This record gives sequence, C-alpha cells and structure tokens, in this order.
Amino acid sequence: MVELIDTHAHLNLKDSYKKDLAEVIKRAKEAGVKRIINVGIDLKTSITALELAHTYEGLYATAGIHPHEVKKINEATYENLKALLSDPKSVALGEIGLDYAKEYSPRLLQQEHFLRQLALARQMGLPVVIHARDAYPDIFELLKSELPEKFVFHCFAGGLEEARQVLDLGGYLSVTGIVTFPRAENIREVVRFAPLERLMVETDCPFLTPAPYRGKRNEPAFVRLVAEKVAEIKGVSLEECARVTTRNAEEFFGL
Repeated sequence: MVELIDTHAHLNLKDSYKKDLAEVIKRAKEAGVKRIINVGIDLKTSITALELAHTYEGLYATAGIHPHEVKKINEATYENLKALLSDPKSVALGEIGLDYAKEYSPRLLQQEHFLRQLALARQMGLPVVIHARDAYPDIFELLKSELPEKFVFHCFAGGLEEARQVLDLGGYLSVTGIVTFPRAENIREVVRFAPLERLMVETDCPFLTPAPYRGKRNEPAFVRLVAEKVAEIKGVSLEECARVTTRNAEEFFGL
C-alpha cells in the first residue's frame, strides 16, 4: 500500500474547501495520502490550520507570516505565533520567505521579518517552510546568517544552480504539480539532479493542479500524481518514491 504525505496544503484558505472538506480529506486517504500538512500564511490561516488539525485525524499545522503579509506584523503577532507554535499539532514555522515577483510588502520589511521568524524557529526548535520567488540571491544570504537546523523550499521553481545551493546548505526541495506541466523542464531537471532523500512532494492546493486535472481545484489526493511523476523521472517505482519521500517528511516534521 502506497502511503504519502501532502507536505504543503492550504485547506484553511477561506471558502476553498468550505462545502466539502470532509469529502476532500476522505478522497486523500483513499488515494494513500494519510497525512496532510496544512500551512499558515498569516495569523488567521495559522489559527484555522491548527483548528483543523485538532478536528481531523492525519492533519497537522504550521504557523507563519508569508512575505506578502509581513506589512501587517506587529509585536503582538509574534506572541500569537509563539502560542500557536507551542501546540503539539504545530509541526513547523512557515511559510515564510521573500517574494520579489509581486512585492506586496516592501523588500526590506520582508527581509527583516524573514530573519526574525528564522530566529523564532531556532529558538523553538522547529523546522522552517520557505517561500522564495524571484529572490534567491537575497534569501540564500539571509539563510546563511540565521541557518535553521531543518528547512524546505516549498514549491521549488528554480533551476539547477539554486537547487544545488539549497542542498549545499542542508535543505530539502519540495515538488508540486508543476513537475507535470509541459513547459516545466527546469523542474524535471532538478528532480533528476537531486537525491530522492532530499525531496518531498506537495500539492500547494488549491493551486497548481497537476495534469491531467489542470484548470480544476487542486486537492491533497492529487499529490499521488506528483509522486508518480517524480518516480518516473527518477526511474524508480511509485512505492519506492512514496517510501522515501514519506520518510523524509516524517523526519523533517517530526511526525
């Protein structure tokens, strides 16, 4: 029996799964996805992620402030984050990082709060889920100055050089449905290059639905399609891919 973990889902986003969440989780389990990491992007979604983790078996939560949202941070935000992250069902700090593609928050503010949240993760002994978009040089420099014990670049969309730097720093790369897109040869090249022992699989649902369901809402059950593509690229069976990536996620998140 194949057992997978969707290491990055957003079942907590407003209205995305409001009408059929129980059915979505049931379909995931039927597809072999026994555990789901529900990721926070601000205080509200972090609180919801934790509530869902206490409601549904197999769900876990993260808490963190996404780079788009750091302009809203105040001192109380950090106290609330600490409280959320102290819960046993909270398994990582994130997603945090830098996003220069849209720059909804000023770059210097993004950098300040990325460093501050990295320091909080170190203080609390938690792994870190990183969002990076059009900001690799800066994010690598900041990481080196406040290097977490464990970190993953979620929805990795860089090339070989960026992948090599992540791995050299001791990090993991997480693969989404993008790996199934016809034009995403850079991601397939990274998957070929990276050791399976340093890869995880995720949906980033409701976004980035893999083929053949592009255009529809993504959901955790579809992480199996991501794993199937990774297995094909690596030249291993789905069972072997699932075994290794699931073990990676278990060790990373302390499951």
